[in-house]
Amino acid sequence: MSKFTRLLKERMDKRGFPIDDCRLVQFDIYQQELKNWNAKINLTSLTDDLDVIDNHIIDSLALFRFESLEHSIKVADVGAGAGFPGLAIKIYQPDVQLLLLESTGKKVRFLEHIVAELGLENVAVVNDRAEVAARSPEHREQYDLVTARAVARLPTLVEYCLPLVSIGGKFVAYKGQEAEIEVEEAKAALEKLGGRLEKIERNVWTDERVLVFMKKVKKTPDKYPRRPGVPRKKPL
Repeated sequence: MSKFTRLLKERMDKRGFPIDDCRLVQFDIYQQELKNWNAKINLTSLTDDLDVIDNHIIDSLALFRFESLEHSIKVADVGAGAGFPGLAIKIYQPDVQLLLLESTGKKVRFLEHIVAELGLENVAVVNDRAEVAARSPEHREQYDLVTARAVARLPTLVEYCLPLVSIGGKFVAYKGQEAEIEVEEAKAALEKLGGRLEKIERNVWTDERVLVFMKKVKKTPDKYPRRPGVPRKKPL
C-alpha cells in the first residue's frame, strides 16, 4: 500500500466511509495521472496528497453523507474538469452510469485517458457545452442525478443543469459559503426551469463546502437552456 492510499484510507475511515483495496488502488492511479498531466496542462491548483484527498476526493464524496444512490443510477457531471465530483462518485459506487460533460478539449483528453486507464465501464465523456448537450434528445431530461462543482453561480448553473435532470431526479450543486445567497438569487430561475429547492447541507468535514439539493418537479420549458453564453451573461 502506497503512502497516498494509506493516508486516504485513514481519512476515509475517520469519516465513517470504509473503502476497499480495489477502490484505493484506483484513486491512487487517478492522483498519479492527475499530477502527471497537471505538469503539462492546468487541471488543478491542488496537487499535494492531502489537498487531493481532502479537497478533491473526500469533498466529492460528501454527497454520500446525505444521499444513498440507487443501483445503476444515471449521473451527469457538468463542467467535469479533472473529474470531480463525477469520477470520484463512480469509483466509490462503480454501478453508476456516468456522463462527464466538459467543454475544454484538453480536459476532455485527460478524462478520456483516466477513464481508459482505470478500465471504467458505463462512462461517457462528451466534449460540449451544457447549453448544447441539454438540447439533445440523448441527454435532455435523461439523468437521475446531475452534479456540478466550481462551475458558475447558481442562477446560471440551474440553467445549465436542470434541463438534463429527469422529472423526479435531482441536481446537486457543490457550493461555498455564499450558498444561501446564491439560492436566494436563483429562486426565479429554479421555478422557471422546473426545479424546487429540497435542502441545503453543510459538509461537516470542511467549513468551505455546502451542498445544495434541488429536485426536478416538472418539465423544463423547451426554450431553455438559452443559446451558449447567454445563461452566464444574463442569468434568469
